Amino acid sequence: MTANLRHIALAGGILALFAVVGTGLVALTHEATDERIAANQRAATLATLHELVPESRYDNDPVADTTTVTNRRLGSQGPLTVYRARRDGEPVAAVLTVVAPDGYGGPIRLLVAINHDGTLAGVRVVNHSETPGLGDAIEAERSDWIREFRGRSLGTPPLEDWRVEKDGGVFDQFTGATITPRAVVAAVRRTLQYYEGHRRELFGEPREEDES
Repeated sequence: MTANLRHIALAGGILALFAVVGTGLVALTHEATDERIAANQRAATLATLHELVPESRYDNDPVADTTTVTNRRLGSQGPLTVYRARRDGEPVAAVLTVVAPDGYGGPIRLLVAINHDGTLAGVRVVNHSETPGLGDAIEAERSDWIREFRGRSLGTPPLEDWRVEKDGGVFDQFTGATITPRAVVAAVRRTLQYYEGHRRELFGEPREEDES
């Protein structure tokens, strides 16, 4: 082998070694980053769940105790996650991931926490594209509006009053931004209706007609 060929072979070997090492480093970094992102997402989800259902109320891990549901009433044709809180194995609350598809700026993703008895433990906005300074008042950090759902149910107020005031209901709207609260109120109402018909299934309990 000539000197030139040896140099070419050596250079090729060095490049191949760098490629292998570089690929390995990228893979390790990607894996570590994915794990960190997943851990951060889990922590953020758990913090929001604690806001809605205080940790003192349950003794399981609601982030691990989940199920998925698919129902267009919940605002999406795809599967949505339901987090379940239990104490001593008994159902305490279900936190449903739902979508208000008709927000002013697009879909609004929500967490709707419902106590086992059907009353709302609370509602929080997870993601939205509403107008800053107007529609973003649905965020708990910007106003108390979203906190007013706590303690309500399908009977409180009556079903026909589950609308914003402009539509003859009891829920406040925002000045210059009626579409946003209207979408959220409707999504929460639909979620309560879904829960009423599927409560036992959400907690993994047999349907009443299947029991002996």
